Amino acid sequence: MFRRTTKEGLTEKEKQARIVRKIILITLAVLVTLAAAAAIGGWLYISSSLKPVDEDSEEQVSVEIPIGSNASDIGSILEDADVIKNGTVFQYYVRYKNEQGFQAGMYELSPSMNIDSIIDQLKEGTMMKEASFSFTVPEGTWYEDIVQTMAEAGPHDVEEIKTKLADEEYLNQLIEEYDALTETVLNEEIRYPLEGYLFPATYEFVDENASIEEIAARMIEQTEEIMVEFSEQVEESDYTFHELLTLASIVEREARQKEDRPKIAGVLFNRLEEGMRLEVDPTVSYAMGEHNYMTSSEDLQTDSPFNTYQHTGIPPGPIASPGRSSLKAVMNPEDNNYLFFYARPGGEVIYNEKYEDHREVQEQYRQEWVEAREE
Repeated sequence: MFRRTTKEGLTEKEKQARIVRKIILITLAVLVTLAAAAAIGGWLYISSSLKPVDEDSEEQVSVEIPIGSNASDIGSILEDADVIKNGTVFQYYVRYKNEQGFQAGMYELSPSMNIDSIIDQLKEGTMMKEASFSFTVPEGTWYEDIVQTMAEAGPHDVEEIKTKLADEEYLNQLIEEYDALTETVLNEEIRYPLEGYLFPATYEFVDENASIEEIAARMIEQTEEIMVEFSEQVEESDYTFHELLTLASIVEREARQKEDRPKIAGVLFNRLEEGMRLEVDPTVSYAMGEHNYMTSSEDLQTDSPFNTYQHTGIPPGPIASPGRSSLKAVMNPEDNNYLFFYARPGGEVIYNEKYEDHREVQEQYRQEWVEAREE
């Protein structure tokens, strides 16, 4: 068969094959070059990120590492403080070296330090600066008492704190910044917008002139972390985080023992499902604005949306700042059939499914509260 050839004696098909091979070789060469360049560039970038931000810097930066911070959190904190170049590189470098045992607290770090030096300091807990002031908020504390505690420990007085934390412009800024806060807190029925959102814990501040915004942010961030931790439960719940926080505050005020928290949470959800009023005494005390030791028949008539003896459903907002155990209990309530519970002064809680049994318990132990109050 006759085949057409080129001047070089090659067939047209062979010439096309040669061209294709040349294109493939050039393409591969380009890809290899690009890959090598990317690898070299990546290595140079990572290598640069591990070096000091400024070797000649004499600046000392106060950096706070909160309790429970992971490598990602610490990397972000250090990057925001401009003492490292890249928080993500820090995170993966720590993971690569299997570094552990970072200590929470306040540190004086410098942009002149490389990442290995910073890691050593964070593990040893050295260079920690003593706090100028600190305060502790116990679980179940009312907003008013929290503000009083803040004022006694820090540089701001009660009225200054109350004014700032009630300022609508400031509250809207917080709502934009934190997912845990929504416009629900601006409901006119709510006494204090941030009631329940100032997480109970111990807080230390190096700056003796720390602003109200800084102090509040630390407390709200703790609540935000809890919401993120239980994000799956919140998403699956029929209730909003605000409502769950409100229920957790009731659990906090009712339960004395850890094991009772999920049981009481289960009772509250059972009553809500049955369309029953919650009828819990701490909401009456909150409605009255008084820390009552026991609730009288007259107290139960208090006209307030927080009075769960008068209104069905969940109150407009939290009645205190719940701790992690109470929040966990609400996120994972015990699956029980109880509709009633009665707390004795000694801490024992008695649960019942029927109202008649509950009434018997009330009559049997009511005198204990009278005697406890007289003591």
